[in-house]
Amino acid sequence: MKKAIAAGHTCLDITPVIPDLGLTAKELFAPGKLTGIGGVQIHTGGSCMNTGLAMKKLGADVTLMGKVGCDEFGDLVREIIRRHGGPGAADHMIRSEDSATSFTFITAIPGIDRSFLYFPGANDTFGPEDLSDEVLSGAAHFHFGYPSIMKRMYADDGEALAEMFRHVKSLGLSTSLDTAAIDPASDAGKADWMKIITRVLPYVDFFMPSMEELCYMMDPAHYAAWETRAAGKELAAVFDLDTDVKPLADRLFSSGAKAVLIKCGAPGLYFRTAGETVLSGIGSKLELDTKAWADRDHFTKSFVPSKVLSATGAGDTCIAAFLTALLQGYGPEDCTELAAATGASCVEAYDSLSGLRSFTELKEKIRAGWKRT
Repeated sequence: MKKAIAAGHTCLDITPVIPDLGLTAKELFAPGKLTGIGGVQIHTGGSCMNTGLAMKKLGADVTLMGKVGCDEFGDLVREIIRRHGGPGAADHMIRSEDSATSFTFITAIPGIDRSFLYFPGANDTFGPEDLSDEVLSGAAHFHFGYPSIMKRMYADDGEALAEMFRHVKSLGLSTSLDTAAIDPASDAGKADWMKIITRVLPYVDFFMPSMEELCYMMDPAHYAAWETRAAGKELAAVFDLDTDVKPLADRLFSSGAKAVLIKCGAPGLYFRTAGETVLSGIGSKLELDTKAWADRDHFTKSFVPSKVLSATGAGDTCIAAFLTALLQGYGPEDCTELAAATGASCVEAYDSLSGLRSFTELKEKIRAGWKRT
């Protein structure tokens, strides 16, 4: 088993359990009003936590390198990691004395869409200097997630992001990058994402965005037209592989992409790789069979979950399964199939980990005729 590092966005998600009281949001949060609720759910969130802990649960040897503050929330994040990953699982989490732990306060009132109060905290100060060369040198693969909501990662046209990936690549590791949705009104929404992606892409071996995030970053005009076409529905409900997704992949490969996994929501996953010569640039420690992985271009349909409770972490756990399978030596089709199956399993639970199945269970379920979308 090759070792991996999961780094990037880390936060604590705090969700009060609000019963159906028949109240509007204005009534529920009226000044001075005291309302009884049904408790609170506390989970870790962000790419580092969701993907890293899912990889651990799926059997990967992975080190988590998220950044938290030296505060009570940081202690709680580390305790949750130890609970899921074992006694030493939080040993390489980065502690900051200058910034506090990120958190999201989530209000989910029955019958009303969720709202979020978000504090970025230590995520905004994450930089290349936070990574330990000693830890990096012991791994074969480095995964980083959500630079689009981490200020230093998108500032200065992604200079720190590119520097970090360039350094990791110089140590012989293979790399992967995931993105997050961008608020158009935020500082990240004003960044030149086409320039940032083009700048970092030569140092990214597996680029793994969602189709919505990718389109917003690389072709805002097409994204706006796509939203108009969707007329309030999710973009995945009206997407076309040939006109909406593949042209974006074309632009990525013209900018030096090696392998791209585009998450297309409920319909499935689009996976494509460059030729063998380009794939030879993937980090040597992965020991990838470039001939077996070269010139792939296929769409893997999702599997139908038995129930849908929450989409929280579905994309992150999908990536976790792909990377775990990759590290275990599976081929491209098996990696994407296990990724799709894990995403379907994830939505059967409220959190990102409880619904996950082992690869053995997933393969048995697929062999038994698990229905696809």
